[in-house]
Amino acid sequence: MLTSRTPDVVPLRSSHDLFRMHPLRAAIAASGVILLVALSGPTSLAAQETWNDVRTLELVRAATARRAVQLADTGLRDYTARATGTLTFLAQFGDGFLETPALVKSDQIVLEVYWGAPNRSKQRIIGRRDTLLLPTDMNYHRDHLGVIQNNFPAIIRLGDGDEVLDVPHPLSSAGESVYDYRLADSLAIRGTGLSVDVMMISVRPKDPRVPAAVGAVYLDRATASVVRMTFSFTRAALRDPQLEDVSVILENGLVDGRFWLPRRQEIEIQRSASWMDFPARGIIRGRWEICCIQANANVSPETFRGAEIVEAGTREQLRAFPFEGEILSALPADVRALDAEEVRAVQNEARRLVQAGALARVRTRNFAARSVSDFVRSDRVEGLAVGAGFSQRFGAGFSTTVGGRYGTEDHRVKGRGTLAWRRANGLTLSLTGSDDWLQLGEVAEVSGIRNSIAAQEFGSDWTNPISARGGALRAEYVNGRGRRLSAEGVVRREEALTVGASSAWGSFEPTVAAQALDRRGLSLGWESSQLIASGAGKRRLALRLSGAQFGAPGSGDWEAAVARVSGEVEVARPIGRGRLVLRTLAAGVSAGPTPVQDAVRFGGPITGPGYDFHGLVGGAGVSQRLEWQGRIPFVALDLGRFGRVPATLVLAPYVHAVWIDRAIGGPGGWHPAVGLGTIAFFDLLRVDIARGLRDGRWTFSLDVSRDLWPVL
Repeated sequence: MLTSRTPDVVPLRSSHDLFRMHPLRAAIAASGVILLVALSGPTSLAAQETWNDVRTLELVRAATARRAVQLADTGLRDYTARATGTLTFLAQFGDGFLETPALVKSDQIVLEVYWGAPNRSKQRIIGRRDTLLLPTDMNYHRDHLGVIQNNFPAIIRLGDGDEVLDVPHPLSSAGESVYDYRLADSLAIRGTGLSVDVMMISVRPKDPRVPAAVGAVYLDRATASVVRMTFSFTRAALRDPQLEDVSVILENGLVDGRFWLPRRQEIEIQRSASWMDFPARGIIRGRWEICCIQANANVSPETFRGAEIVEAGTREQLRAFPFEGEILSALPADVRALDAEEVRAVQNEARRLVQAGALARVRTRNFAARSVSDFVRSDRVEGLAVGAGFSQRFGAGFSTTVGGRYGTEDHRVKGRGTLAWRRANGLTLSLTGSDDWLQLGEVAEVSGIRNSIAAQEFGSDWTNPISARGGALRAEYVNGRGRRLSAEGVVRREEALTVGASSAWGSFEPTVAAQALDRRGLSLGWESSQLIASGAGKRRLALRLSGAQFGAPGSGDWEAAVARVSGEVEVARPIGRGRLVLRTLAAGVSAGPTPVQDAVRFGGPITGPGYDFHGLVGGAGVSQRLEWQGRIPFVALDLGRFGRVPATLVLAPYVHAVWIDRAIGGPGGWHPAVGLGTIAFFDLLRVDIARGLRDGRWTFSLDVSRDLWPVL
């Protein structure tokens, strides 16, 4: 039985605590680690720029020797501890992965930890509970269910060897032949009755093409003991082709003033589809807190028999462990926030230390598709359309992607080709040529798969395409913290499309009578998505400015011009037992001769419930929704190995209003509506019924969660 006595442990803090003019001209004009600790003296050291200098190598060799003899010579025979861990599985969608990951599954685990010299380990799972928020049958590797002891042996292995296998440890006998080292900084840490100088040493592989770790180790200056390790891995070290990144943080605490033993650990594993370019990613995050360490507890040798990590009872017995509170509320605040800022810092440092190509996923050729609709779709212009794509990566950040589709009713091939250059810091430059459709409207009103089914069967097509042939040069920067900045120049020819398909029931509305013209222009965009209120709420902001000149096709006359601005603000905040959601969309186009395709268009489940699809059109407009979401009991459903649907659903009554100025084909002013949404089945399906209160009607909508739209 573990003792409840907690020795004097002084952990290293996490990096959170440590660490009217012309419209076109108008658009253009609009366009390491710090640890905060108490200092015991003037020990700050300027970061050195040279690698493998004599002083640094002496420190590395001392630390390597210390690791080699530590277990035998320090008097540490064994120890016991208790570890509490949280494992979370998340999903993330969308180009650039700006949206916050959605929590799919969370497990809380309690371990009894035993260690004995020279390198024996036993971990018994004595408590485990989980919650399932989205259907999945995923399972963790066995070694994800336990803590890492002794900062890895001479080699590093993760995921039972399926993720990282036999990477040389930077502080092993083989380390100096594989790695470069640099003394980055010297920091003084002072705690209760303790002052420790920590030396930060950056580590990178001599050859970034080989399996290796990349990151930093923090050494106690007095003893050369490992206090902290933060590292990621080169691409060659990641065995699973679906892996994008694996990042690890290991922190030790000083026990009984003598032994540096595990105190806190974090790991993040990112995966995405390896056979297509779907903007979808799966993330496993693990966090462990180790406490109640008792050194030299005379652990029986029999304790270490059998597998290293075992369960101490049945699933029901493990669930009966006396956990405190609900599992989601028991998660640490930064885990609940679903944003691992400290892990991001590790990844950024790793990318800074080595060539981007050593860490970036390497694939030579692949099928390419950004969504299911790239393979098959149905609408009123093409009818049933089938497509395919292909991508090729050349190295040095260069890649090309081509794709196309064929419509069975318009008998026309559409295509797109892109040459891109990407850097690990988030900058992308791309050149695109296309002969494809351009969708009108401020935002999509329905998912692609829902629209295809409705168009095929019921003659209901809630897209508004026009033909666009030309090219675009785009620069984009994604900073990894939910923000994107972009600039794009375009030259293209725009034309109207005609209805060419028929449906099983019903008839299609006519397409937009777009003006045939040549356009050249520039647009600037900014997006930000972040969590607020400790992860229970979120805020999304988007702004787009554009200016363009246009003229009759082939005339070369560019005298007419148009400017356009649009923005979106979405805020969700928890209030009591529910959540308040506010969503504002606003857009405006300059006065004067304006092509009909540049008009502001509202109407549909997102921008104008209770009114016809894009039935509210004008030169400027605002769409505002105020929605309250509250969870109520409902019938649970058993999905077998995919889990059990929670016995709740969300009711979401709302009020909505649209204001239109310079209206086209209808009245301007305010158009209010009321509605009720129901969100169920792991919050994946939403049903809406709404009524427009000014010349509106009853509308009904069934669709999947908007989080899934980017891949549908």
